[in-house]
Amino acid sequence: MSRLAKVSENGQQVAEAIATVLKVEVEIIDTELLRVAGTGIIRNDVGTRLLRGLVNKHVQKTGKHIFIKEAGFHPICLSCPLTGHCFYKASIVYPIIAESEVIGTVSLTAFDDKQKETLCINTDSLIEFVGRMADLISSKALEREHISERMLMAKRLEAIVDAVDEGVLAVDQSGFITHFNRSSELLFGAKKDQVLGKDSKQIFPSLPLSEVLRDGKEFNSLEVFINYEGRKLHLLSTVKPIKANRGPVVGVVASFRDFKETQRLAYEIMNTQELVGFNDLVGVSRSFNEVKATGLKISAGNSPVLIVGESGTGKEVFARAIHSAGPYGHKPFISINCGAIPENLLEIDLFGYVEGAFPGARRGGKQGKFELANNGTIFLDEVGNLSLYLQTKLLKFLQERRIERVGGTRLIPVEIRVIAATNSDLQDMVRKKLFKDDLYYSLSVIPLVIPPLRERKEDIKLLLDYYMKRFGKLLGKEIHGFTDEASKACLKYQWPGNIRELVYAVEYAINREENTLISLESLPPELREDTKKRGRDSLTSDGQMLQLAQMEKEAIVTALDKFGWTDEGKIRAARVLGISRATIYRKIQRYGLKPA
Repeated sequence: MSRLAKVSENGQQVAEAIATVLKVEVEIIDTELLRVAGTGIIRNDVGTRLLRGLVNKHVQKTGKHIFIKEAGFHPICLSCPLTGHCFYKASIVYPIIAESEVIGTVSLTAFDDKQKETLCINTDSLIEFVGRMADLISSKALEREHISERMLMAKRLEAIVDAVDEGVLAVDQSGFITHFNRSSELLFGAKKDQVLGKDSKQIFPSLPLSEVLRDGKEFNSLEVFINYEGRKLHLLSTVKPIKANRGPVVGVVASFRDFKETQRLAYEIMNTQELVGFNDLVGVSRSFNEVKATGLKISAGNSPVLIVGESGTGKEVFARAIHSAGPYGHKPFISINCGAIPENLLEIDLFGYVEGAFPGARRGGKQGKFELANNGTIFLDEVGNLSLYLQTKLLKFLQERRIERVGGTRLIPVEIRVIAATNSDLQDMVRKKLFKDDLYYSLSVIPLVIPPLRERKEDIKLLLDYYMKRFGKLLGKEIHGFTDEASKACLKYQWPGNIRELVYAVEYAINREENTLISLESLPPELREDTKKRGRDSLTSDGQMLQLAQMEKEAIVTALDKFGWTDEGKIRAARVLGISRATIYRKIQRYGLKPA
């Protein structure tokens, strides 16, 4: 349908008004030469096409009006079969232009001598008049198109709003509900027809819609509690004002999401790492397998776990394996490094805050890591770095299983498993009053000591092969192994950075290596220097090391025989020997010590 045909009704009204005033006939033709309006004897031909329409074609092509004083004798008419016998007497044909495009013509037509006289006497005035009528018809066409576009846009917008999985509600400047999408219907259990046009203050008094209408200030992720038709809803809402060209607020739009659903999505975002199970932990050494077996046993419960080990031994990996194997393995695992965040920020990160807790606090407050980890596991790495104040708050949670947001007074029940980790000697910190003894005992209900890599010599080769394949694939290199010299260097190295350092060393070597075997020259400088130094010292050091190891074993056995091989006896023996509890456990595992 042409642009003019869509406003044929308006065109007919204009045509009849002109004909009544001027006493001539009016004809409106579109670009397809279809009569969309007409008066007099033409009225019956509305909806039909012109057979020739040479004059109309000319005007539409040139975009300029024309006056045919003698129809059938004008140069344009010479190619027409009706030349000299045209049933028109005279006509003024004017282009209808919309946005620089000719969309048709409007003609003043004479079918008798009296009408022809009217056109000939008042030609200039009539041309100006019909030009204005052409503009009027054009404006009607554009208006219709704009209305159609707005209606289409409104339908598209409504379809988009209905498609989103968040509830969306909008109100006008008086607070009356104008939009209520399908997700809102599901969320509130109400049909759109029940709420549209109603006062939002009466239906949803808990929402700050009136406040946003008044002040123009938005709310982001505001926690709200709504009672609607007997249903108690706990929602997370964002409320924003609608402003007209940066002017006054003319409405408000609010979006909603079920609070529990929001938590679930947060868990998915925060747990994008691949799940780690005990089968993914690489190692065959006796000490490592004992730790794995212990970890698998304790994973079934919900008691706090304290993982002790040097930096880089993989304490978080063990924590993830315990979580995955436990009853809440499908729930969130939230990790936080207590040594990497300042104390005031760490408290907020762990426990969250309420609205107005401090200058700049987000409206509606914010959840902390404990709440986000609800029904799952929270991993507190470097727990020895907690201040005494935060130690007190953590102890209170372990005793009551409830947290209190910063600036708040409401106790929030949280059911999570706490796994803590440290590379510090917490017992020594307890003696020095740097770590609360009751918190230490609460956390270390189940201690797990991860041996350093230098005490897991059997595992080094496995780890080297595992990460060689992994980084070879990631970097697109065909690496099949290590040269004998490089392998010996890795096996003899003490790995002060443990597995973390080994991973770095393999990645470093594969990036440098140009052959299919990793050579000594491709290893990091620390390993190459260690190989040279060891070559110089090996003649004197081996005997000394064996002697020292024997002396160490004898001292530990003597102390354990004196104080007992129980946990308490091991603690007392470690204290006398001047070593930590974690160290004596590692030494017992390393040397395979047992009571006589």
